[in-house]
Amino acid sequence: MRVLVAEDEEILAELVATGLRRAGFAVDTVYSGDAAQAYLGLHDYDVVVLDRDLPRVHGDDVARGLVASGSRTRILMLTAAGSMEDRVAGLDLGADDYLGKPFEFPELVSRVRALRRRSARPVPPQLVRYGIRLDTVRRTATRDGRELDLSPKEFTVLQLLLEADGGPVSAEELLERAWDANADPFTGAVRVCMSKLRGKLGEPAVIRTVQGVGYAL
Repeated sequence: MRVLVAEDEEILAELVATGLRRAGFAVDTVYSGDAAQAYLGLHDYDVVVLDRDLPRVHGDDVARGLVASGSRTRILMLTAAGSMEDRVAGLDLGADDYLGKPFEFPELVSRVRALRRRSARPVPPQLVRYGIRLDTVRRTATRDGRELDLSPKEFTVLQLLLEADGGPVSAEELLERAWDANADPFTGAVRVCMSKLRGKLGEPAVIRTVQGVGYAL
């Protein structure tokens, strides 16, 4: 659910990031290899969309370091070098997938989702609890048959709560998994999102606040 886009073409990086956010991911963007290394060391990403030809630190070296560290972050190499030899070289470095430029955006989103599923414990196609039915493939949600009009952020927060299977999820974990690095932990973003989500879920209330711990269904 959290993706790092490392691409030196800033306009392309922001276009990719915007599209991935619309698909429900929390996305950070960097434009150089050393910045990618710094972000990967600070945050737990599910997937990194990694351009090979990054300045300052080459994308190949970023990939090598990530693999050597034993990280579970999956690597999708996104590059203009799309020959068979280039793809083989990228995969041999430890990349999990390889997509050449230019590319069709729906394919990129689909590949990122597939890599995310490989980076985490398997999530059922549908999560059901208290009359809530969440389709993680079609990204739709209903409660007692009533369709819920959720924003991508609300959908992700509800999915995290359902995946916890009744256990509490801290505000810090929600912030880490559903928001990007620009989120201010002191803004009350989680609390505001939770309030809107509770309103959309309706009565009877199903999200409870666990004092000093977080939130649970």
